[in-house]
Amino acid sequence: MVLEVAILDIKPGMRQDFELAFARAQDIISSMPGYIAHELQHCVENANRYLLLVNWETLEDHTVGFRGSEQYQEWRALLHHFYDPFPEVQHYEPVFNGADAG
Repeated sequence: MVLEVAILDIKPGMRQDFELAFARAQDIISSMPGYIAHELQHCVENANRYLLLVNWETLEDHTVGFRGSEQYQEWRALLHHFYDPFPEVQHYEPVFNGADAG
């Protein structure tokens, strides 16, 4: 499993519109091959910041499958105009899982 992590800084005054657009966009990503789960979290300290976490079966499911798909063009049209700056996306693989401890 690979975890996609993106810090999303939303243009001031656009939070509500972003959340409405994301509610539609999440149906796109959740329908993609290799998708496992996602979370969108709002930052407590920075009102215009969100954290997007997406679990994929493989890195390629995200970087090739999703980003190379027609559905990604819909995702981009719904969301990319909200970002300033454009988010850096990184991928992580598990090392330890607290649920496995003790």
